[in-house]
Formats: sequence, C-alpha cells, structure tokens
Amino acid sequence: MAERQEQAAPDAVLTRIGQVVMLHHAGDREEARRRFLGLWAEIGEHGDPLHRCTLAHYLADTQDDPADELAWDLRALTAAEEARQEALAVTAVIAISPSLHLNLADDYFGLGRRDAARTHLRWAREAAAALTGDRYGEGVWAAIARLECRLGEGGSGTWTPPRQRP
Repeated sequence: MAERQEQAAPDAVLTRIGQVVMLHHAGDREEARRRFLGLWAEIGEHGDPLHRCTLAHYLADTQDDPADELAWDLRALTAAEEARQEALAVTAVIAISPSLHLNLADDYFGLGRRDAARTHLRWAREAAAALTGDRYGEGVWAAIARLECRLGEGGSGTWTPPRQRP
C-alpha cells in the first residue's frame, strides 16, 4: 500500500502543475506565477528532477523579464539532464527536450544572443526528430520553423512532417 502511495505522489505533483498551467492558459498569468512559485518552494532545488523540469519549464512562460525567463528555462534543462542521467522518466524527458531547447533558443534570440539561439534551435531540431506526428510534435515543429524564419535560417514558417526533412 505504501509503495502505491509513493508511486501516486509524483502524479499528484504533475497534476497540480497541470492545473496551474490551465490557469495560465486561461489568462491569469500573475496567479499562475504565484502558484508555480509556491509549488517550487514545496519541491525545492533538490526535489524530483522531472517535477523541477516540468515546473521550471512552465514557470519560465510566466516571467516578465526575458533574463528571468532564461533562468527558469535553464533550470528546466538542468533538471532534465539530471533526470536523464538518473534514468528517471526518460520518456517524459525525451518528449519535453525539444520544447526546452526551443524555449532557450527563443530566450536567447530575445536577448540578442543569436549564436546561442542558433545552437539551441539546432538541438531542438535534433531532439524533435524523436517526436511523432501528433498534435504536440506538429506544434513543436511549427514553432521550430517559425524561429528558423526569425533567425533567418531559411525555414518556411510552416510545419513539414519529419519524413520530408533533409
């Protein structure tokens, strides 16, 4: 019984994060940021890497200052790397990695750091190769194409299926 409760606990945290994500998507950015920060205080700097990765990834989107957004996206990437090294939730980390690198590319672009943006955009493309053609995968590839255009990388700004990529 205790083992089942321990297994359910991570799901409960991810569910709570998901609830705040819905609040943010509904337009209440300030309240979402407040709740995300409360969850971050609960989880802590040394909490479960998947929880920290997921939370930091979404918390970045609630930041007003581009440097703060970059800092949270870097925390998310660090936690993802930690989870990968510990072989924790590998499937989840593989799925979120393209989005993490895409967010970092966008952060660096916004801060005028084009070389760093291009590096993370390349890593986003590489990581996105593992995605399927579902709605999430299509959204990531579309965002990659849009950022390619903004960086002058020759992207069309529209999503094309991975099988059609060079």
